Amino acid sequence: MDPNLLVRLAGLAHLISLTAMYYAPINLRWDEELARLPRLLRQMCNVYQAYTGATIAALGLVSLCCAPDLVSGTPLARAVCAYIALFWGVRLVLQRTYDFAPHLKTATLRLGYHGLTVLFIVFTAFYGWLALR
Repeated sequence: MDPNLLVRLAGLAHLISLTAMYYAPINLRWDEELARLPRLLRQMCNVYQAYTGATIAALGLVSLCCAPDLVSGTPLARAVCAYIALFWGVRLVLQRTYDFAPHLKTATLRLGYHGLTVLFIVFTAFYGWLALR
């Protein structure tokens, strides 16, 4: 399959994965839970969420708009792909530390959680492959 198409599909998947960042705060009742924290910690949580969302959006847009560059094998392309692989690889490692189980109460939430996990594995492997090939 055409590597440019695969990178573009991965870019689209990045953007689609952002829906989880929209629904997670709703399902976890962030407004209620964060209301108990000091204002600074609430602000930091919101900034971290926005920063992470913006990073994922940027990774998706770069993949969509710059696919030929990312598959070119230039040092910059390899560095960007290595960063994307590292970003998702770290996310996978961190996921092992989260206690999601009590929050995955429905089949839909469990399916979404495991689907995202597979997606993160694919991102890590695919962009890692692009960085190393």
